Parts: sequence; C-alpha cells; structure tokens
Amino acid sequence: MLTVDIQKQLPHFYLNIQFSASNEIIVLFGPSGSGKTTILNCISGLDQPDSGVIRLNETTFFDGKPLVTIQNRNIGYLFQEYALFPHMTVWKNIAYGMKNEAFAKDLIQELRIEHLTAKYPSEISGGEKQRVALIRAIATEPAALLLDEPFSALDNDTREKSHEELLRVHQLWRIPIILVTHNHNEAEKLGNRILYLKEGKIVEKNPRKDSGTLVFP
Repeated sequence: MLTVDIQKQLPHFYLNIQFSASNEIIVLFGPSGSGKTTILNCISGLDQPDSGVIRLNETTFFDGKPLVTIQNRNIGYLFQEYALFPHMTVWKNIAYGMKNEAFAKDLIQELRIEHLTAKYPSEISGGEKQRVALIRAIATEPAALLLDEPFSALDNDTREKSHEELLRVHQLWRIPIILVTHNHNEAEKLGNRILYLKEGKIVEKNPRKDSGTLVFP
C-alpha cells in the first residue's frame, strides 16, 4: 500500500494531495502545471514536500522530513524521455540494477524484445525504447512504479501496443503503479482509478474498476 498525504507551496498554487494505492494502477490526470510530476518526484525522493507523510507498505519515506534516501526507496521511475544509457546495450541497460536475471529474461520474453538485447538505444525505435525502459524499471523489482507520460511520444499503433504491455506487466508484478497522462482515453483504459487534478488538488475521483465491476472508493 502506497499512502501519499503531502503539501507543498509551488510558484502558482499550493499543492495539497491525499490518496492511497494498493496493487492497482492509479492515473493522475489534469492539465500541464497541475502538480502531477511534482507528486511523482516527491514519492521518489527527487523532490521534497513542505509537510505531510509518504509511506510505502511498512516503510515511511517522509514524515515532515525525509527519512529514506532516493536509493533506498525501492521505487521504479519511468521518465517521459526513458533515460536509457546511450553507451550501454539494451541488455546492459536492463541488467543495470536488476535483482534476478531469470525474472529480467522473463520480462524480455513477455514484451518480445529478445532480438534487441545486443543493440544500443540509438539503434531502436521509440516504442522499443519504451519497452526497454519499462523492463529496466520492473527488473529492479520495485515495490511501486511511477510512470511520467511514458507513451506521449509514441504513434497511435505503438501506443496501443504499449498499453497492453503495461497491463501484462502489471499482471506479472502486482504493485502500485502511479501513471501521469494527458490522454483521457489512455487514462480510462489503463487506470483502475483516475484522480483528476487542478492547481494542486484532487477535484474529482472516478469509480474504481475491479475485475470489470465499478467499485466506488
């Protein structure tokens, strides 16, 4: 369970967010500048709230002050630009930080990139980079995964395939996933719940999707 209750003064508004996530995909949806990426950065430790609590399972990351370093939070973070190491092959990118080689190879097979492992990031497509970055994040066996608009640069067909891959990976690795997107169709397709943000506050929560049934939070 991921619990987020944070407050932070930003240049144009006051961020005040409360939500919790079990082993589900929660979508943060809202206009640019509404605080979505700041929330991810606070969870990961890249940014710091002014006050509040961030807790993952039995570990408290933040309680008025940082209690756990970025390196020790066991959080996977997939950035919009993927941040692959250009001087490393696909396999070495995935192997960087992996905990179990057999699990990483299962992910490679599941997302069908066995033919890419010897290539470098400059030699593969945007959709392939997205899959490599997703596998690299999951291969660290994180306790939660943060995704910051990971599909925004993809064409429609590749985006659809990437959606299915994310859902398959989530079935394999049941952890809280927090996804930021500007695409409402994407949010509806992937999110078990959607939190609508405006100027640093949750203004609407949609029903929870659970095995095809709507369950209100």
